[in-house]
Amino acid sequence: MHTPPAVSFPAGRSRSADRLLLVLWGLGAGCAGVAISQLGAAGARAALLASSVLCAGLACWQFRQKLAPGVLRFDGQHWSLTSGRSHASPAGRAQVGLDLQFLMLVRLVAPQGVTRWLWLERRADPARWPDLRRAVYSRAPTTSAVGVTADAATLGVPSSLR
Repeated sequence: MHTPPAVSFPAGRSRSADRLLLVLWGLGAGCAGVAISQLGAAGARAALLASSVLCAGLACWQFRQKLAPGVLRFDGQHWSLTSGRSHASPAGRAQVGLDLQFLMLVRLVAPQGVTRWLWLERRADPARWPDLRRAVYSRAPTTSAVGVTADAATLGVPSSLR
């Protein structure tokens, strides 16, 4: 059985992710505009719909501002994230939320339940992109906090949900 490769990959803001979120927000805003004009919604309904679109845009902008550049590391068993703001995060597990082949949205979950969402883009390090993809999709064995070997995909997941 082959073990997944150890890899380090830059994480942070992504122009492709920014474009994707902007396009999705624009489509939502356009649909809201059509709904308001076609349904003749006026007053409170139109204001609620428009404010929902604005809130979604602000949430995306705030998410983008919180993305600090860092390095996602996989040592063959554990994932960690080192960013400019803090020290290395504790070992955790990585889950793919969205995979567009050139862009991935990855959820890094620490054993304490702390979750970080990361946009990873192929153009950040094209030479290591295949290794990163193999590592993210691997079922790397890892050791839990109590020293029991577990599957990396289930690290931190209660046994009742496995």
